[in-house]
Amino acid sequence: MCAIGRYGCPVLVASVLSLKGGVGKTTVTLGLASAAVHRGLDTLLVDLDPQINATATVAPELDGAVDGRPRWSVAEVLDDPSAKVIGKAVQPSAWGEQLRILPGSERTEIHNHPDPGSKRLFRLASALEKVRPLPELVLVDCPPSLGQLTRSALIAADRAVLVTEPSLFAVTGVQRALEAVQTERSAHRPALQPLGVVINRFRPRVTEQEYRLAELRDLFGPLVLSPVLPDRSAVQQAQGAAVPIHRWPTAGAREIAQSFDVLLDRLLRSARSRARK
Repeated sequence: MCAIGRYGCPVLVASVLSLKGGVGKTTVTLGLASAAVHRGLDTLLVDLDPQINATATVAPELDGAVDGRPRWSVAEVLDDPSAKVIGKAVQPSAWGEQLRILPGSERTEIHNHPDPGSKRLFRLASALEKVRPLPELVLVDCPPSLGQLTRSALIAADRAVLVTEPSLFAVTGVQRALEAVQTERSAHRPALQPLGVVINRFRPRVTEQEYRLAELRDLFGPLVLSPVLPDRSAVQQAQGAAVPIHRWPTAGAREIAQSFDVLLDRLLRSARSRARK
């Protein structure tokens, strides 16, 4: 996406993905959104995951139908990526005026074709260029599978944020995700780059997790981002209360919030280096 945002800077689109479920991908998306809101960045959150957990957290009132009719969502946008439809679908969030959301829907799954044509793959990118006013940052929460939805998110993105946890199948999952990024970069989106791999839910002094973390660092080197995100109950507590982690009043929340600030800094620095080229 190369449009110019509200403040004259290129819009940065980051897609957050994992091809293995249950690693906290949506948690990382929400943590980055919280950091962006805390910093005052005009941000759009796109919920492409049919589980719609991101929507339920930042805009609980949009999670469902109104007067028996389905709400406008990303599913309708993928049906028709016109300015009219995207304008109806994008909504304010409960997290403040800095964050808008393109809500998810269980119906989005009908767009998750395993082998879509190019026209289908470019619908999300086309729609995001029509958002008004344009945001500074777009965060896309992908489903944990490699079909049309995740591929569309990669084609729309400048950066891919890969999420895993230090477990037995972490290496395989990261390899598959990196291969998916490279495939879309080669075929459709030359500007796409992997930001790196976020290690989530790390428990220090657990031998197996220490081993898996070392294994990931050995294999992927500088692509493994710092800081590693520790396993903290504050994350689930804040999500359960539908508030940003930066507003949850515990020491564990403050620790995690600072980690997301650092990850957001890394993302924004990558955008500045892109703009200089």
